[in-house]
Amino acid sequence: MIQRYSRAEMRDIWTEQRKLEIWLQIELLASEALVAEGIVPKADFDQMKAKAAFTVERCKELEKTLNHDVIAFTTNVAENINSQSSRWLHFGLTSSDIGDTAFAVQMVQSADILIADVKALREVIAKKAKEHQFTPMIGRSHGIHAEPTTFGLKMALMHDEFGRALQRLERAKETVAVGKLSGAVGTSAHLSPQVEAVVCQKLGLRPAPIATQVVQRDLHAEFISALALVGASIERWATEFRHLQRTEVLEAEEYFAKGQKGSSAMPHKRNPITGERLTGLARVLRGNAVAALENVALWHERDISHSSVERIIFPDSCTLLDYMLVTLKKLTEGLIVYPENMKRNLGLSLGMWNSQTVLLALIRKGLTREEAYELVQRNAMKTWQAKHAGQGDADFLAQLQTDADVAKHFKKGELEKLCSLDFHFQNVEAKFKQIFGK
Repeated sequence: MIQRYSRAEMRDIWTEQRKLEIWLQIELLASEALVAEGIVPKADFDQMKAKAAFTVERCKELEKTLNHDVIAFTTNVAENINSQSSRWLHFGLTSSDIGDTAFAVQMVQSADILIADVKALREVIAKKAKEHQFTPMIGRSHGIHAEPTTFGLKMALMHDEFGRALQRLERAKETVAVGKLSGAVGTSAHLSPQVEAVVCQKLGLRPAPIATQVVQRDLHAEFISALALVGASIERWATEFRHLQRTEVLEAEEYFAKGQKGSSAMPHKRNPITGERLTGLARVLRGNAVAALENVALWHERDISHSSVERIIFPDSCTLLDYMLVTLKKLTEGLIVYPENMKRNLGLSLGMWNSQTVLLALIRKGLTREEAYELVQRNAMKTWQAKHAGQGDADFLAQLQTDADVAKHFKKGELEKLCSLDFHFQNVEAKFKQIFGK
């Protein structure tokens, strides 16, 4: 049985040593299945299993002459078996039977780590969301003040998005959990489908229902695309936190450690470097996804144009996403939140974030939408003009109350009740129950 990695270092999965270990395990599992088929003598298999070994160094040395990595590997293993029983090694198999099946094991193990990463990240996000469930802040559309929200709702949205990331990774893991031992063009001419089924079952994979010399690369492209999409979500939130750290906003800020420096020229700088790093790395994941898509189209039953690409993009993408998820978790956990600045910024638009509330209230009073819109917009523009004219007491609610065309539609205290944070946050608790449960 292939070892399951509970929380192994991602890079270990993709080492040459680990790859060849899986190759050897597949070879021995296939030989063992051939014993059950009555093809390989039990005594020969026992000798193979006892002596089969390799070293990366010897494989590399042989490959210099052979110019074929799988033949170099089987040659090295046969050297160590050092008997006639080595003739059964790689019996009925082709290189891709070993390479693609091992590749699937590596992707599944990598997905296990990434899934654990996302689960750990979501725990941190949930904690931050609950802490700031009712911390008011202005919501923005087009970068412009819109209506109030809470920082907790913003984090709940992040939690929900990474719930989808979790589902994508789980689906991606299932998609690529496919092995094949069906020979040079996938016809199973030299090895029975039962051998393939037994080996795949012991590896925790399912046999490809049909293959050529290789497992079809649309599966691998789907896996890498899922990783790129998770990277896009990381970028989305890294960008959000970067915007919140701008000097003019400063509603949240990356943790700045004692002794840390922000700029070689300007000692005052505290830059969102972690968010910027994550934003940049997401571009690498997307580029790798494009390369994986290019690998789908191969000549006939196989060419190896995909092989050189995969040796780079799969270890890189898996390792990179692992790093990005762990880094985003640390960023989120250490994020410094400034509720007072959120309150200050909320006041910058002078209560005009109540414009839709008043608009809808006027429609309920019997005005047409056009009439109501004109009244509300008129008073909003007057509020802006008062602010820019230097009138420090400019206020949207006060402006509405002085407009007879508006005030006549409302009872005493009705406008004040409508123009409140409580009105906007009346369903926050319900949203939280929907996302986090009770």
